[in-house]
Amino acid sequence: MLNVSIVGASGYVGGELLRLLLWHPQVHVAQATSARNAGKYIYQVHPNLRGRSSLQFVHPDRLEGCDLLFLALPHGEAAKAIERYAGLAPRLVDCSADFRLRDLAAYKRWYKDDHAAPTWLERFVYGLPEVSREQLRGASYASGVGCNATATNLALLPLVRAGLVDETKPVLVEVKVGSSEGGAEASESSHHPERAGAVRSFAPVGHRHTAEVELITGLRNVHMSVTSVELVRGALATAQVFAARPVAEKDLWQAYRAFAKEQPFVRLVKERQGIYRYPEPKILAGSNYADIGFALDESTGRIVSICALDNLMKGAAGSAVQCMNLMCGFAETAGLEFPGLHPV
Repeated sequence: MLNVSIVGASGYVGGELLRLLLWHPQVHVAQATSARNAGKYIYQVHPNLRGRSSLQFVHPDRLEGCDLLFLALPHGEAAKAIERYAGLAPRLVDCSADFRLRDLAAYKRWYKDDHAAPTWLERFVYGLPEVSREQLRGASYASGVGCNATATNLALLPLVRAGLVDETKPVLVEVKVGSSEGGAEASESSHHPERAGAVRSFAPVGHRHTAEVELITGLRNVHMSVTSVELVRGALATAQVFAARPVAEKDLWQAYRAFAKEQPFVRLVKERQGIYRYPEPKILAGSNYADIGFALDESTGRIVSICALDNLMKGAAGSAVQCMNLMCGFAETAGLEFPGLHPV
């Protein structure tokens, strides 16, 4: 059994890590840290875990050594203490944005600050198995992934890999997101009377996850907008591109099938009838699956590519556990095969 601990386990991502790891067939959860909740049982913060574990939160100062350490901290905190964490575990999976970008100039551009541990950037493998599977096998350090970036990357990669994107034209992406993206800390924007019923333009331009999309797809003409909608969990990326050459629908089927067949958690959804003809985040709640689909306007060559996922799972904790499985030589799907709920 692999002994793992979670730093920052009282947040939403930390709670999802606990839910997954407590049932993982090859993992023992040793410690879960929280400064504010030290001494409380984990079910008192994550009530869905009631009756399933007697684990109590410990203060971060009492963190002990383990085989693998998950970092589920606010942006910037992991980098500040990376030497300490690396001294406590030979393997780290960071769920924040701290080690996603390798280029210091890109980090400064998108995060408006100098990196606190620049020499560590090159040590981390980007933590999206769909693009870094081989590098993650046996790796010591895996970065987190941006949930909106993941939805966008998985929407675009089938087209990019098939050489179907006209890179001279803008790639426009609209991502609709649920409220859990804002984290467990309450804010004015998350106050129920302000959040309920909202369709709010959160980041019409300049969203930080654009950097990850450029990094992973190699595209340099990506324009993202992010809109908050009345969901708790979920992200839906709708990407619009123009084909690099005349294409028919059969060409797109070939491209999407070629991508999806290599990915245990990517499903192609394009039905002729029913209400779930295209990807829908609602039915992915609690699941590590990402559903992708497409539509083609043959008269203009415009391709609409769609990806739905649970932002706390495939967009964060699920991908982190998937990374752990690859790093430690476990089956990639171990502990992650829950298909989601319907209806919710």
